[in-house]
Amino acid sequence: MLSLERLRILHAIDTYGSVSAAADVLSVTTSAVSQQMAKLERETGQPLLARNGRGVRLTDAGRLLSGHADRILSLVELAHADLEAHRGAAVGELRAGAFPTAVRGLFPDALNALRREHPQLRTVVHELEPHESLSRLARGDIDLAVVLDWYNKPLSLPTGLAKAPLIDDIADVALPAGHRLAGCADIELDELIDEDWIAWPDGGFCHEWLLFTLRGKGIEPRIAHHAEEHATVLALVAAGLGVAVIPRLGRDPMPEGVRIAPVQHTMHRHVYAVWREDADRRPAIRVAVDALRRSAGHEAG
Repeated sequence: MLSLERLRILHAIDTYGSVSAAADVLSVTTSAVSQQMAKLERETGQPLLARNGRGVRLTDAGRLLSGHADRILSLVELAHADLEAHRGAAVGELRAGAFPTAVRGLFPDALNALRREHPQLRTVVHELEPHESLSRLARGDIDLAVVLDWYNKPLSLPTGLAKAPLIDDIADVALPAGHRLAGCADIELDELIDEDWIAWPDGGFCHEWLLFTLRGKGIEPRIAHHAEEHATVLALVAAGLGVAVIPRLGRDPMPEGVRIAPVQHTMHRHVYAVWREDADRRPAIRVAVDALRRSAGHEAG
């Protein structure tokens, strides 16, 4: 009898490309992954991994079994959803992934509500960028993802996923307190054509959106610094080192040396929850989305 957990590990190695990456995703040690794979090879009587330089690759048998594991894990998810729906209660464990400001701005209230209203449900949150959340969601490593796209740059979703809107998160411009535009009721982006910018890290979805949007206004931005966290971005702005686009979700507290200016043509990002269609009947998904919506309503208010 093949072990479901060992099939999950094989599938993770195939999905993430290495033993160490699979160990990180599954929150186990690399030695534990190696031991489980050795046991799975004894169970199947065939080599499933082969040396590839300093790493490993799946053999033909390994890729064949990983394909079956993908379908088996999907069926397990369906069985879990059907059983939970039959019971009619949100129970067990729900694994969620969300980008950093959603974790800070939406999840504390939502998690408190879930713990109070559904004590038999344990929700575990992982801070993940949207592309990583979607990848893990599609592969069954998490059950629910909170992701975003921008009003002028949508995020492509893989097939087989359902989604629900949570909040439209308005973005403003953060300026040093002594900036010439500080105190303006609103501004246009093209008034910042000669500024240094503090941007999201290279290669990320929000970084690409910022370049796309500024260039659409005729601005070729001078990126002076890159930072992910709102607090770090705002500290750099407060020090007079540049200006930045800052969404409102999870933004406070505001440093003394920063002034916020709304943009005349409002910029916003759509924040929404995403889950696999085969888990659509799970009460845990429904109550978690409802709690996130209520939290988003409080945040917007």
